[in-house]
Amino acid sequence: MADPTYPRLEPYQVGIRGRCPRCGEGKMFDGFLTLKPRCEECGLDYSYADPADGPAFFAITFACLPSALFAVWLELAFQAPYWVHAVTTLPIMIATLLPPLRPLKGWLVASQYHHKAAEARLVKIGEAEDASGW
Repeated sequence: MADPTYPRLEPYQVGIRGRCPRCGEGKMFDGFLTLKPRCEECGLDYSYADPADGPAFFAITFACLPSALFAVWLELAFQAPYWVHAVTTLPIMIATLLPPLRPLKGWLVASQYHHKAAEARLVKIGEAEDASGW
């Protein structure tokens, strides 16, 4: 029996939905941010994936930066007491940080698969590519 062929899916199409970057059907996450060991549909092993702090960096840079600027504005404009920051700024920061983490992590994992990114290693002359299924 021949190995099935899979369409080349764009990382943003499958990653932000938390779907497998190879088949587009299986779920990528087991919980909020924990990757499953493998896809339940096509069996793709997710051990290649290491987005590290990428999702947190992008979420902090693009989502939390505006809320931090809001906190600075609130302090400079009104000299707000700490409790005002606790009930306004803190919830805004949490609301802007948590929702984009999962789609960003899915996009980065799917991008690693799409671009065949892997941990650096030395390849000796005549050595074949690994059998990772890519």
